[in-house]
Amino acid sequence: MTESFPYAGASVEIVEAGTILAAARVNPVELLGRATFPAPVRRVRLTVSSADKTGGDAAHVFVAEISTVDDGTPQRDRIRAVVLGNDPVGQLLAKRIKAGDPIATKIVDGVGTAAVAAYKKLGLDRPTGPAPEHDDRPDILADAAAGLQAQVTYADDGTLVRLRAEVPRDEVTPEHLAAMVRLTLQVVVSLTPADTDLAGRHYVVARESLPRVTTTTQEVTLDQVGGLADVVAQLRQIAVSFRHPEAMARWGARRPQGILMYGPPGTGKTMLSRALANEIGADFREIRTPEILDKWLGGSERNIKQIFRDARRYRVPTVMLFDEFDSIISYAGAGGDAASQAINAVAGIFKQEMNDLIEANPNVLVIATTNFPHRVDDSLIRSGRFDIKISVPKPDDAGRTEIFRKMIAQLAATHEQPGFTMFADGLDLAELGRLSHGMTGADIKEALRRVQLAKAMQDARTGGLVDPIGQADLTASITELTGR
Repeated sequence: MTESFPYAGASVEIVEAGTILAAARVNPVELLGRATFPAPVRRVRLTVSSADKTGGDAAHVFVAEISTVDDGTPQRDRIRAVVLGNDPVGQLLAKRIKAGDPIATKIVDGVGTAAVAAYKKLGLDRPTGPAPEHDDRPDILADAAAGLQAQVTYADDGTLVRLRAEVPRDEVTPEHLAAMVRLTLQVVVSLTPADTDLAGRHYVVARESLPRVTTTTQEVTLDQVGGLADVVAQLRQIAVSFRHPEAMARWGARRPQGILMYGPPGTGKTMLSRALANEIGADFREIRTPEILDKWLGGSERNIKQIFRDARRYRVPTVMLFDEFDSIISYAGAGGDAASQAINAVAGIFKQEMNDLIEANPNVLVIATTNFPHRVDDSLIRSGRFDIKISVPKPDDAGRTEIFRKMIAQLAATHEQPGFTMFADGLDLAELGRLSHGMTGADIKEALRRVQLAKAMQDARTGGLVDPIGQADLTASITELTGR
């Protein structure tokens, strides 16, 4: 979900504020690091993190640093760059330092220390110009709409302004993040000349790993999943339970530790797993079949034990995906031959490892996907191991229409620019949904890919004289894929 609002002539877009706040529970999230601002502001860093306060309470901490210094390079690194220079000796020393040579490091840092002392003695380390006035600078900035107050501190030389605000974790909302962005921009405007504002600028507030528009399964969010409203709703509930362990503990509730997703190929099970990880703000670890199966007796069991041993040591929220689960753990049933005994042994180890995983490490959520649920032993996926079973069906007409709508919107937002239109106006998405009967999300993506390729090849041959993708192009691609 994206929130947009104007400020001082600029447009501000906050992408997935809920996901940003969730990710900040685990690791600090840096925002606005790549944005540009009017002079004299050179750099703005907005960081959202989590901290435990006295008394056991937890809070989200918002810190913004607005700097008029040219860059944020540490002084030691700047001095090293000056000392090393571009001559052959300097390049050799730089390579030795990079390799960890302590003698080379000591030599360069010794020269750098002498250079710093000389700079100080000559007064070259002090800013030029008149000393800044401090009397009229506020100590607190507040956003009344969100009820957010930020403490303001200033560097002695006037080159850095720092804002800091805290919000109890149970009370933090996306509006608090928006308020901190507004206060940050307020400081930026206050540092610029009186007749300067942010007119015409566009700021996107998003995690570096979450671009404003994404088209890959690695970066997909639940908001971008089309045609599976019921499944998405279930996954959102699971994400809420994962992000709020304090509420779970208060009621003695236990969130799901395992999820089994099953359905035909191409319906988006792996994509949904990645989207859930992004919704939680968790790392994503995909366990592939070759990481487990071993031709040597006992090797597969050892591999499973190692995977779960590592999982118990994860210190950040992590979604572990066992894709094509049936190829890893086939049916553990009757059979006295050596192959059946080996399969049963692998399944048995997996059961044991899943029994107490959530107690050993509540940061881990296990997802297994399969196209053939009947090949997986019922005892392996019983409640307590895999608490949630989700069927991911092929989309119906309305679902396919929604998939077309979201995929086309994402492609247009990613590739269209002034002077280039990717899709024609007036596309009949409902008709495309009807024509694509029986297709999965993966099939629809392939239909679009073929049209994109055909247009690109035509563009290459004609030098750009290509019409936008229209209804006829998409209809022909669907017909080619379905054979109807």
